Amino acid sequence: MRGKSEKAGKPGSPAGKLAPGLRRASTGPDPTPVLLAEERKPEQVRAILSAYGLRNIEQADRNLGTMAGEPHERRQLAEILPQMLEAVARTADPDQALNHWERLLSNVTRSSFLDYLRSWPRMVEVLATIFGNSDSLSFTIVRDPMLVYWLAEESVLSKPATRVDIEQSLQKQLARLTVKELKLDVLRRVRRREMLRIGVRDLLHMADVSETMASLSDLAGVLIHAAYHVVDADLRSLYGVPMHKNRQGKWVETGFAVMGMGKLGGHELNYSSDVDLIYVYASHEGETRAPRGKSAGKPAGAGISSEEYFEILSRELTKALVEQTREGYVFRVDLRLRAEGSIGQLARSLADYRKYYETRGMAWERLALLKAWPVAGAMAVGQAFLSMAKPFIFGAGKMDCDEALAIVQNVRAVKEMIDAKMAERGHERRNVKLGIGGIREIEFLVQTVQVLAGKQAPALLDRSTLGALSRFVTRKLISGRERDELTAAYLFLRDVEHKLQMVHDLQTHALPDETEELARCAIRGGYDGSDRTAAVKKFLADHAAHTAAVHRAFQSLFYEPITSPVFKATLRLIGAKG
Repeated sequence: MRGKSEKAGKPGSPAGKLAPGLRRASTGPDPTPVLLAEERKPEQVRAILSAYGLRNIEQADRNLGTMAGEPHERRQLAEILPQMLEAVARTADPDQALNHWERLLSNVTRSSFLDYLRSWPRMVEVLATIFGNSDSLSFTIVRDPMLVYWLAEESVLSKPATRVDIEQSLQKQLARLTVKELKLDVLRRVRRREMLRIGVRDLLHMADVSETMASLSDLAGVLIHAAYHVVDADLRSLYGVPMHKNRQGKWVETGFAVMGMGKLGGHELNYSSDVDLIYVYASHEGETRAPRGKSAGKPAGAGISSEEYFEILSRELTKALVEQTREGYVFRVDLRLRAEGSIGQLARSLADYRKYYETRGMAWERLALLKAWPVAGAMAVGQAFLSMAKPFIFGAGKMDCDEALAIVQNVRAVKEMIDAKMAERGHERRNVKLGIGGIREIEFLVQTVQVLAGKQAPALLDRSTLGALSRFVTRKLISGRERDELTAAYLFLRDVEHKLQMVHDLQTHALPDETEELARCAIRGGYDGSDRTAAVKKFLADHAAHTAAVHRAFQSLFYEPITSPVFKATLRLIGAKG
């Protein structure tokens, strides 16, 4: 969204400059009489507060009264009130913003905090932006007000945190602890803090969609990897080290990998995504063995089978990620992309997966595996999984036109089932992920072409959707104009998805059907909220244009493949006759 641009605002000191247009001269009436007038007239209060976009005037007045507190604090609040209300008025939900301001001021030492805000007006803007746009991020601040001072540090908002930054911070905190549960709570706190950083940079338009997706993916990868090590270390202390005999008959440690799938594997994660995972280990033979000189609480040489160990590990790792404590949770996990879907073992060996894909693998799984990438555990096992899956993804022999058409038809059938479900819910035009012209249509187009041509043209294989589209242009499968249209649509739709999910940290993809909620969604995405009716009109027009472009491309390949320029170019590339 953000109009048309993917450019981020330039950072500055101390916590990054406001994005262009975020701060503006006061245009509303002087609001201080609401707090300081000796004789308050209801009609005057209503006129003042309504000028700042507040609708529930009685509640807003109560908010301000509670926020003011003692006479000295009332005067302190009055000093920053004009800036606060100006900032609140530009948000998606000014009324909710004041509710969160009241909650925060009830959870701090009011006078000193108001003094801080008076000396640091930048933070008034930042907090108002958070409070009026995201309940989820707001409650993060309210429950831990010290994060306000963290956000003000020079390096926090001025640039995104790198994967290395997060890893180093995490390791310092974990090194001081020995108890598993305390370590996992550290992961939950780090997740909460880093989600705040990512969300605020997004709301201030200091980060574009691509950066936001990458930051969310890096955070998930670091935390999953850390959780794996915490859980694995705990289990090894109980059962010993899983080992098997290699081809030379030597006992070696059995590696285990967590494969990121879907948007995690593609480095394109959402705010409220489940993380799609597959658990795989090197060999189903072998057993756990106590480290040399230790019995791990069992008789020397005793242990459990590797298969049992990795099943326990997978169960405990999943629990560690999804379990909700007072510190929250790490990530929701979806294991349905594993062999057998939602039934059967959580973890399988490389050999078991090879057998499964050779005998029972389905067409949609070929597309899903294009995004697979190891995110935790033994990277060598993860790379072995990727190598093992290639013959299944791309086929054993040379692909002909009939086989290519069959793949296209299979994918079309999957999308038609999705369309039927969307129609039942009335979401066929509202769901930005699964609806007509939505994100999934772009992904299906990209992944289908990759399956068709990936063996003969491995240069097309980029796990990210946008990266793949650029590679398609290089091999003349699509034009530069088509790439630009699909790229713009993808970024727009992903940004809408983010703005829907960041409100309550819920996995939602459907546009609201109420005009006011649509206006809020548009404003979160950067549309000018000074005229909410115009913002909704512009937003819906942009949404319609982007989804129409996507659906045209999707229909061409999946409903008219014989005449589709993309299909014909793909056949030429792989040397198949049409």
